[in-house]
Amino acid sequence: MDSQTSQSSQASPSPHTFQVDLRGLVDLLSHHLYSSPKVYLRELLQNAVDAITARRAEQPDAPARVRLHAQEGTLRVEDSGVGLTEADVHTLLATIGRSSKRAGGLQDGLQEVRSDFLGQFGIGLLACFVVAERIRVVSRSARTPEAAPVEWTASDDGSYTVRTLPHEARPEPGTTVHLTARPGAAEWLTPERVLTLARDFGSLLPYDVRVGDEAVTDLPAPWDRPYPSPATRRVALARHCHDLFGFTPLDSIELTVPLAGMRGVAYVLPAAVSPATRATHRVHLKGMLLTERAEQLLPDWAFFVRCVLDTDSLRPTASRESLYEDETLAAVREALGERIRSWLTGLAAGDPERLAAFLSVHHLGVKSLARHDKDMLRTMLPWLPFETTDGQLSLEEFAQRHPVVHFTRTVEEYRQVAPIASAQGVGVVNGGYTYDSDLVEALPSVRPGTVVAELDTDTVTAHLDAVDPADELALSGFLAAARARLDPLGCDVVLRAFRPLSVPALHLDDRSARHEQARADAEAQADDLWAGILGSLRGSAPRARLVLNHLNPLIRRISSLGDPELIGTATESLYGQALLMAQRPLRPADSALLNRAFMGLLEWATNGEEGR
Repeated sequence: MDSQTSQSSQASPSPHTFQVDLRGLVDLLSHHLYSSPKVYLRELLQNAVDAITARRAEQPDAPARVRLHAQEGTLRVEDSGVGLTEADVHTLLATIGRSSKRAGGLQDGLQEVRSDFLGQFGIGLLACFVVAERIRVVSRSARTPEAAPVEWTASDDGSYTVRTLPHEARPEPGTTVHLTARPGAAEWLTPERVLTLARDFGSLLPYDVRVGDEAVTDLPAPWDRPYPSPATRRVALARHCHDLFGFTPLDSIELTVPLAGMRGVAYVLPAAVSPATRATHRVHLKGMLLTERAEQLLPDWAFFVRCVLDTDSLRPTASRESLYEDETLAAVREALGERIRSWLTGLAAGDPERLAAFLSVHHLGVKSLARHDKDMLRTMLPWLPFETTDGQLSLEEFAQRHPVVHFTRTVEEYRQVAPIASAQGVGVVNGGYTYDSDLVEALPSVRPGTVVAELDTDTVTAHLDAVDPADELALSGFLAAARARLDPLGCDVVLRAFRPLSVPALHLDDRSARHEQARADAEAQADDLWAGILGSLRGSAPRARLVLNHLNPLIRRISSLGDPELIGTATESLYGQALLMAQRPLRPADSALLNRAFMGLLEWATNGEEGR
């Protein structure tokens, strides 16, 4: 390779400029970046508000007006903002994505006020092509009042023209944007639709915004207004919630966080919702509606409220329709969660009736919070309801009645022991509902000296009275026949005396017994190799027990039977009935047993009738 070729190969390549297909870009904006064409109006309002903010940074007494006029498929938006020169137009409108808020742009020398701006001027106008086929901008600069007004006209095919106009074309500084609807989009530029969108997006904007003669802004915000009394405030906010979200709240919660530039209110839902439901909230950014579907604004446990907020500190995503997940949002989320937590503790301290009304609907959300917050658990302890053998009680009241707080981890376990435990004076809490067992186990941490124990079959059996040894010995044949029948099911048979007398048999097991039974079932169905492996895992866990009540008249009659086959059939019936009473799911073997026992009893009854 000669030196000339070498030098040529090392020369810097010529730069090229990206060519932008405006139609393709508009399609990208309308179908992928923005959720709806309605955002075009938000972008127009943002540009107008930013322009006024820029002018007022230099001229604090400058007028602050935005006027929108819609008719016959056209829209005109006028603002009294900072305006543009011809050079500004070429810089901002001919270069996609160039922000008027960057250094060197309209905000040159105004670094300290950048946080007051909402969007990007160029991108904001580009978004209008979602509904417009032609955009015309007429502007006059407030910074260079001697400069002639300038007109920028663009079509959705990507072409544009720029020209200067006579001074009388726009006597005052500011900008006017004219939109001409594209085919099929005229509905977005009707006066009714423009007014609705303007009020939705701009009701909290700090300037005078009107559509025709109709006011758009409604300041101060409902949560910032003075009210003659707390009751009056509560009624006014309830009305605001109904107008905004469509429901009348149980209560409203102040969410002002001055350090985070956050002002707003949370409305408590009047009906229970699933904790898995993603709550959506309404967020304004410096007065402009950012999104109605903010999901990550509050902690997950606060699913029982809907919020409306105005912030100047959170960062929007590229579409400006949701919030950017960053450290600031995490800090705001924690601060708002603390406000809701403080509201709950305030109700507990001073308004028990309102707290009771709230907990009757949303106790699940409070329990979720109390699992991780000892202060909240301590505060809510006298109020949170639990299902117990003494009825619906708080853990505080239940612990005062019983020296040991027994609990079950599943609803099924509670159902099978609750009647018997209650009759024997054993207090049991149903920990099978969401979060309940976690809260019971946390009880000693906030109530020192409390003894908490998971209820097992041994504890229940220990509280049942033993039968006289002589009586049990006399029934040894009956018990042997009964045990032989249930042994294949992994269930033992024991005889006890307990109340209530109406319960003939009680089926008791625990998780260890169920795990052992599941292992045995799997072993029975496995091949030799796998059965050997499962057999090696056989533990010493107790088997399930069918506890027969020696005080029950039916058990006394069955125990006097002399036919081992009939005893076995009766025992299977008692076993099946005890499973059903405990509301336990039936295995295939259990269902087959119930059918067999039922048919056996029918056959015995029929044969007995024929023999008489």
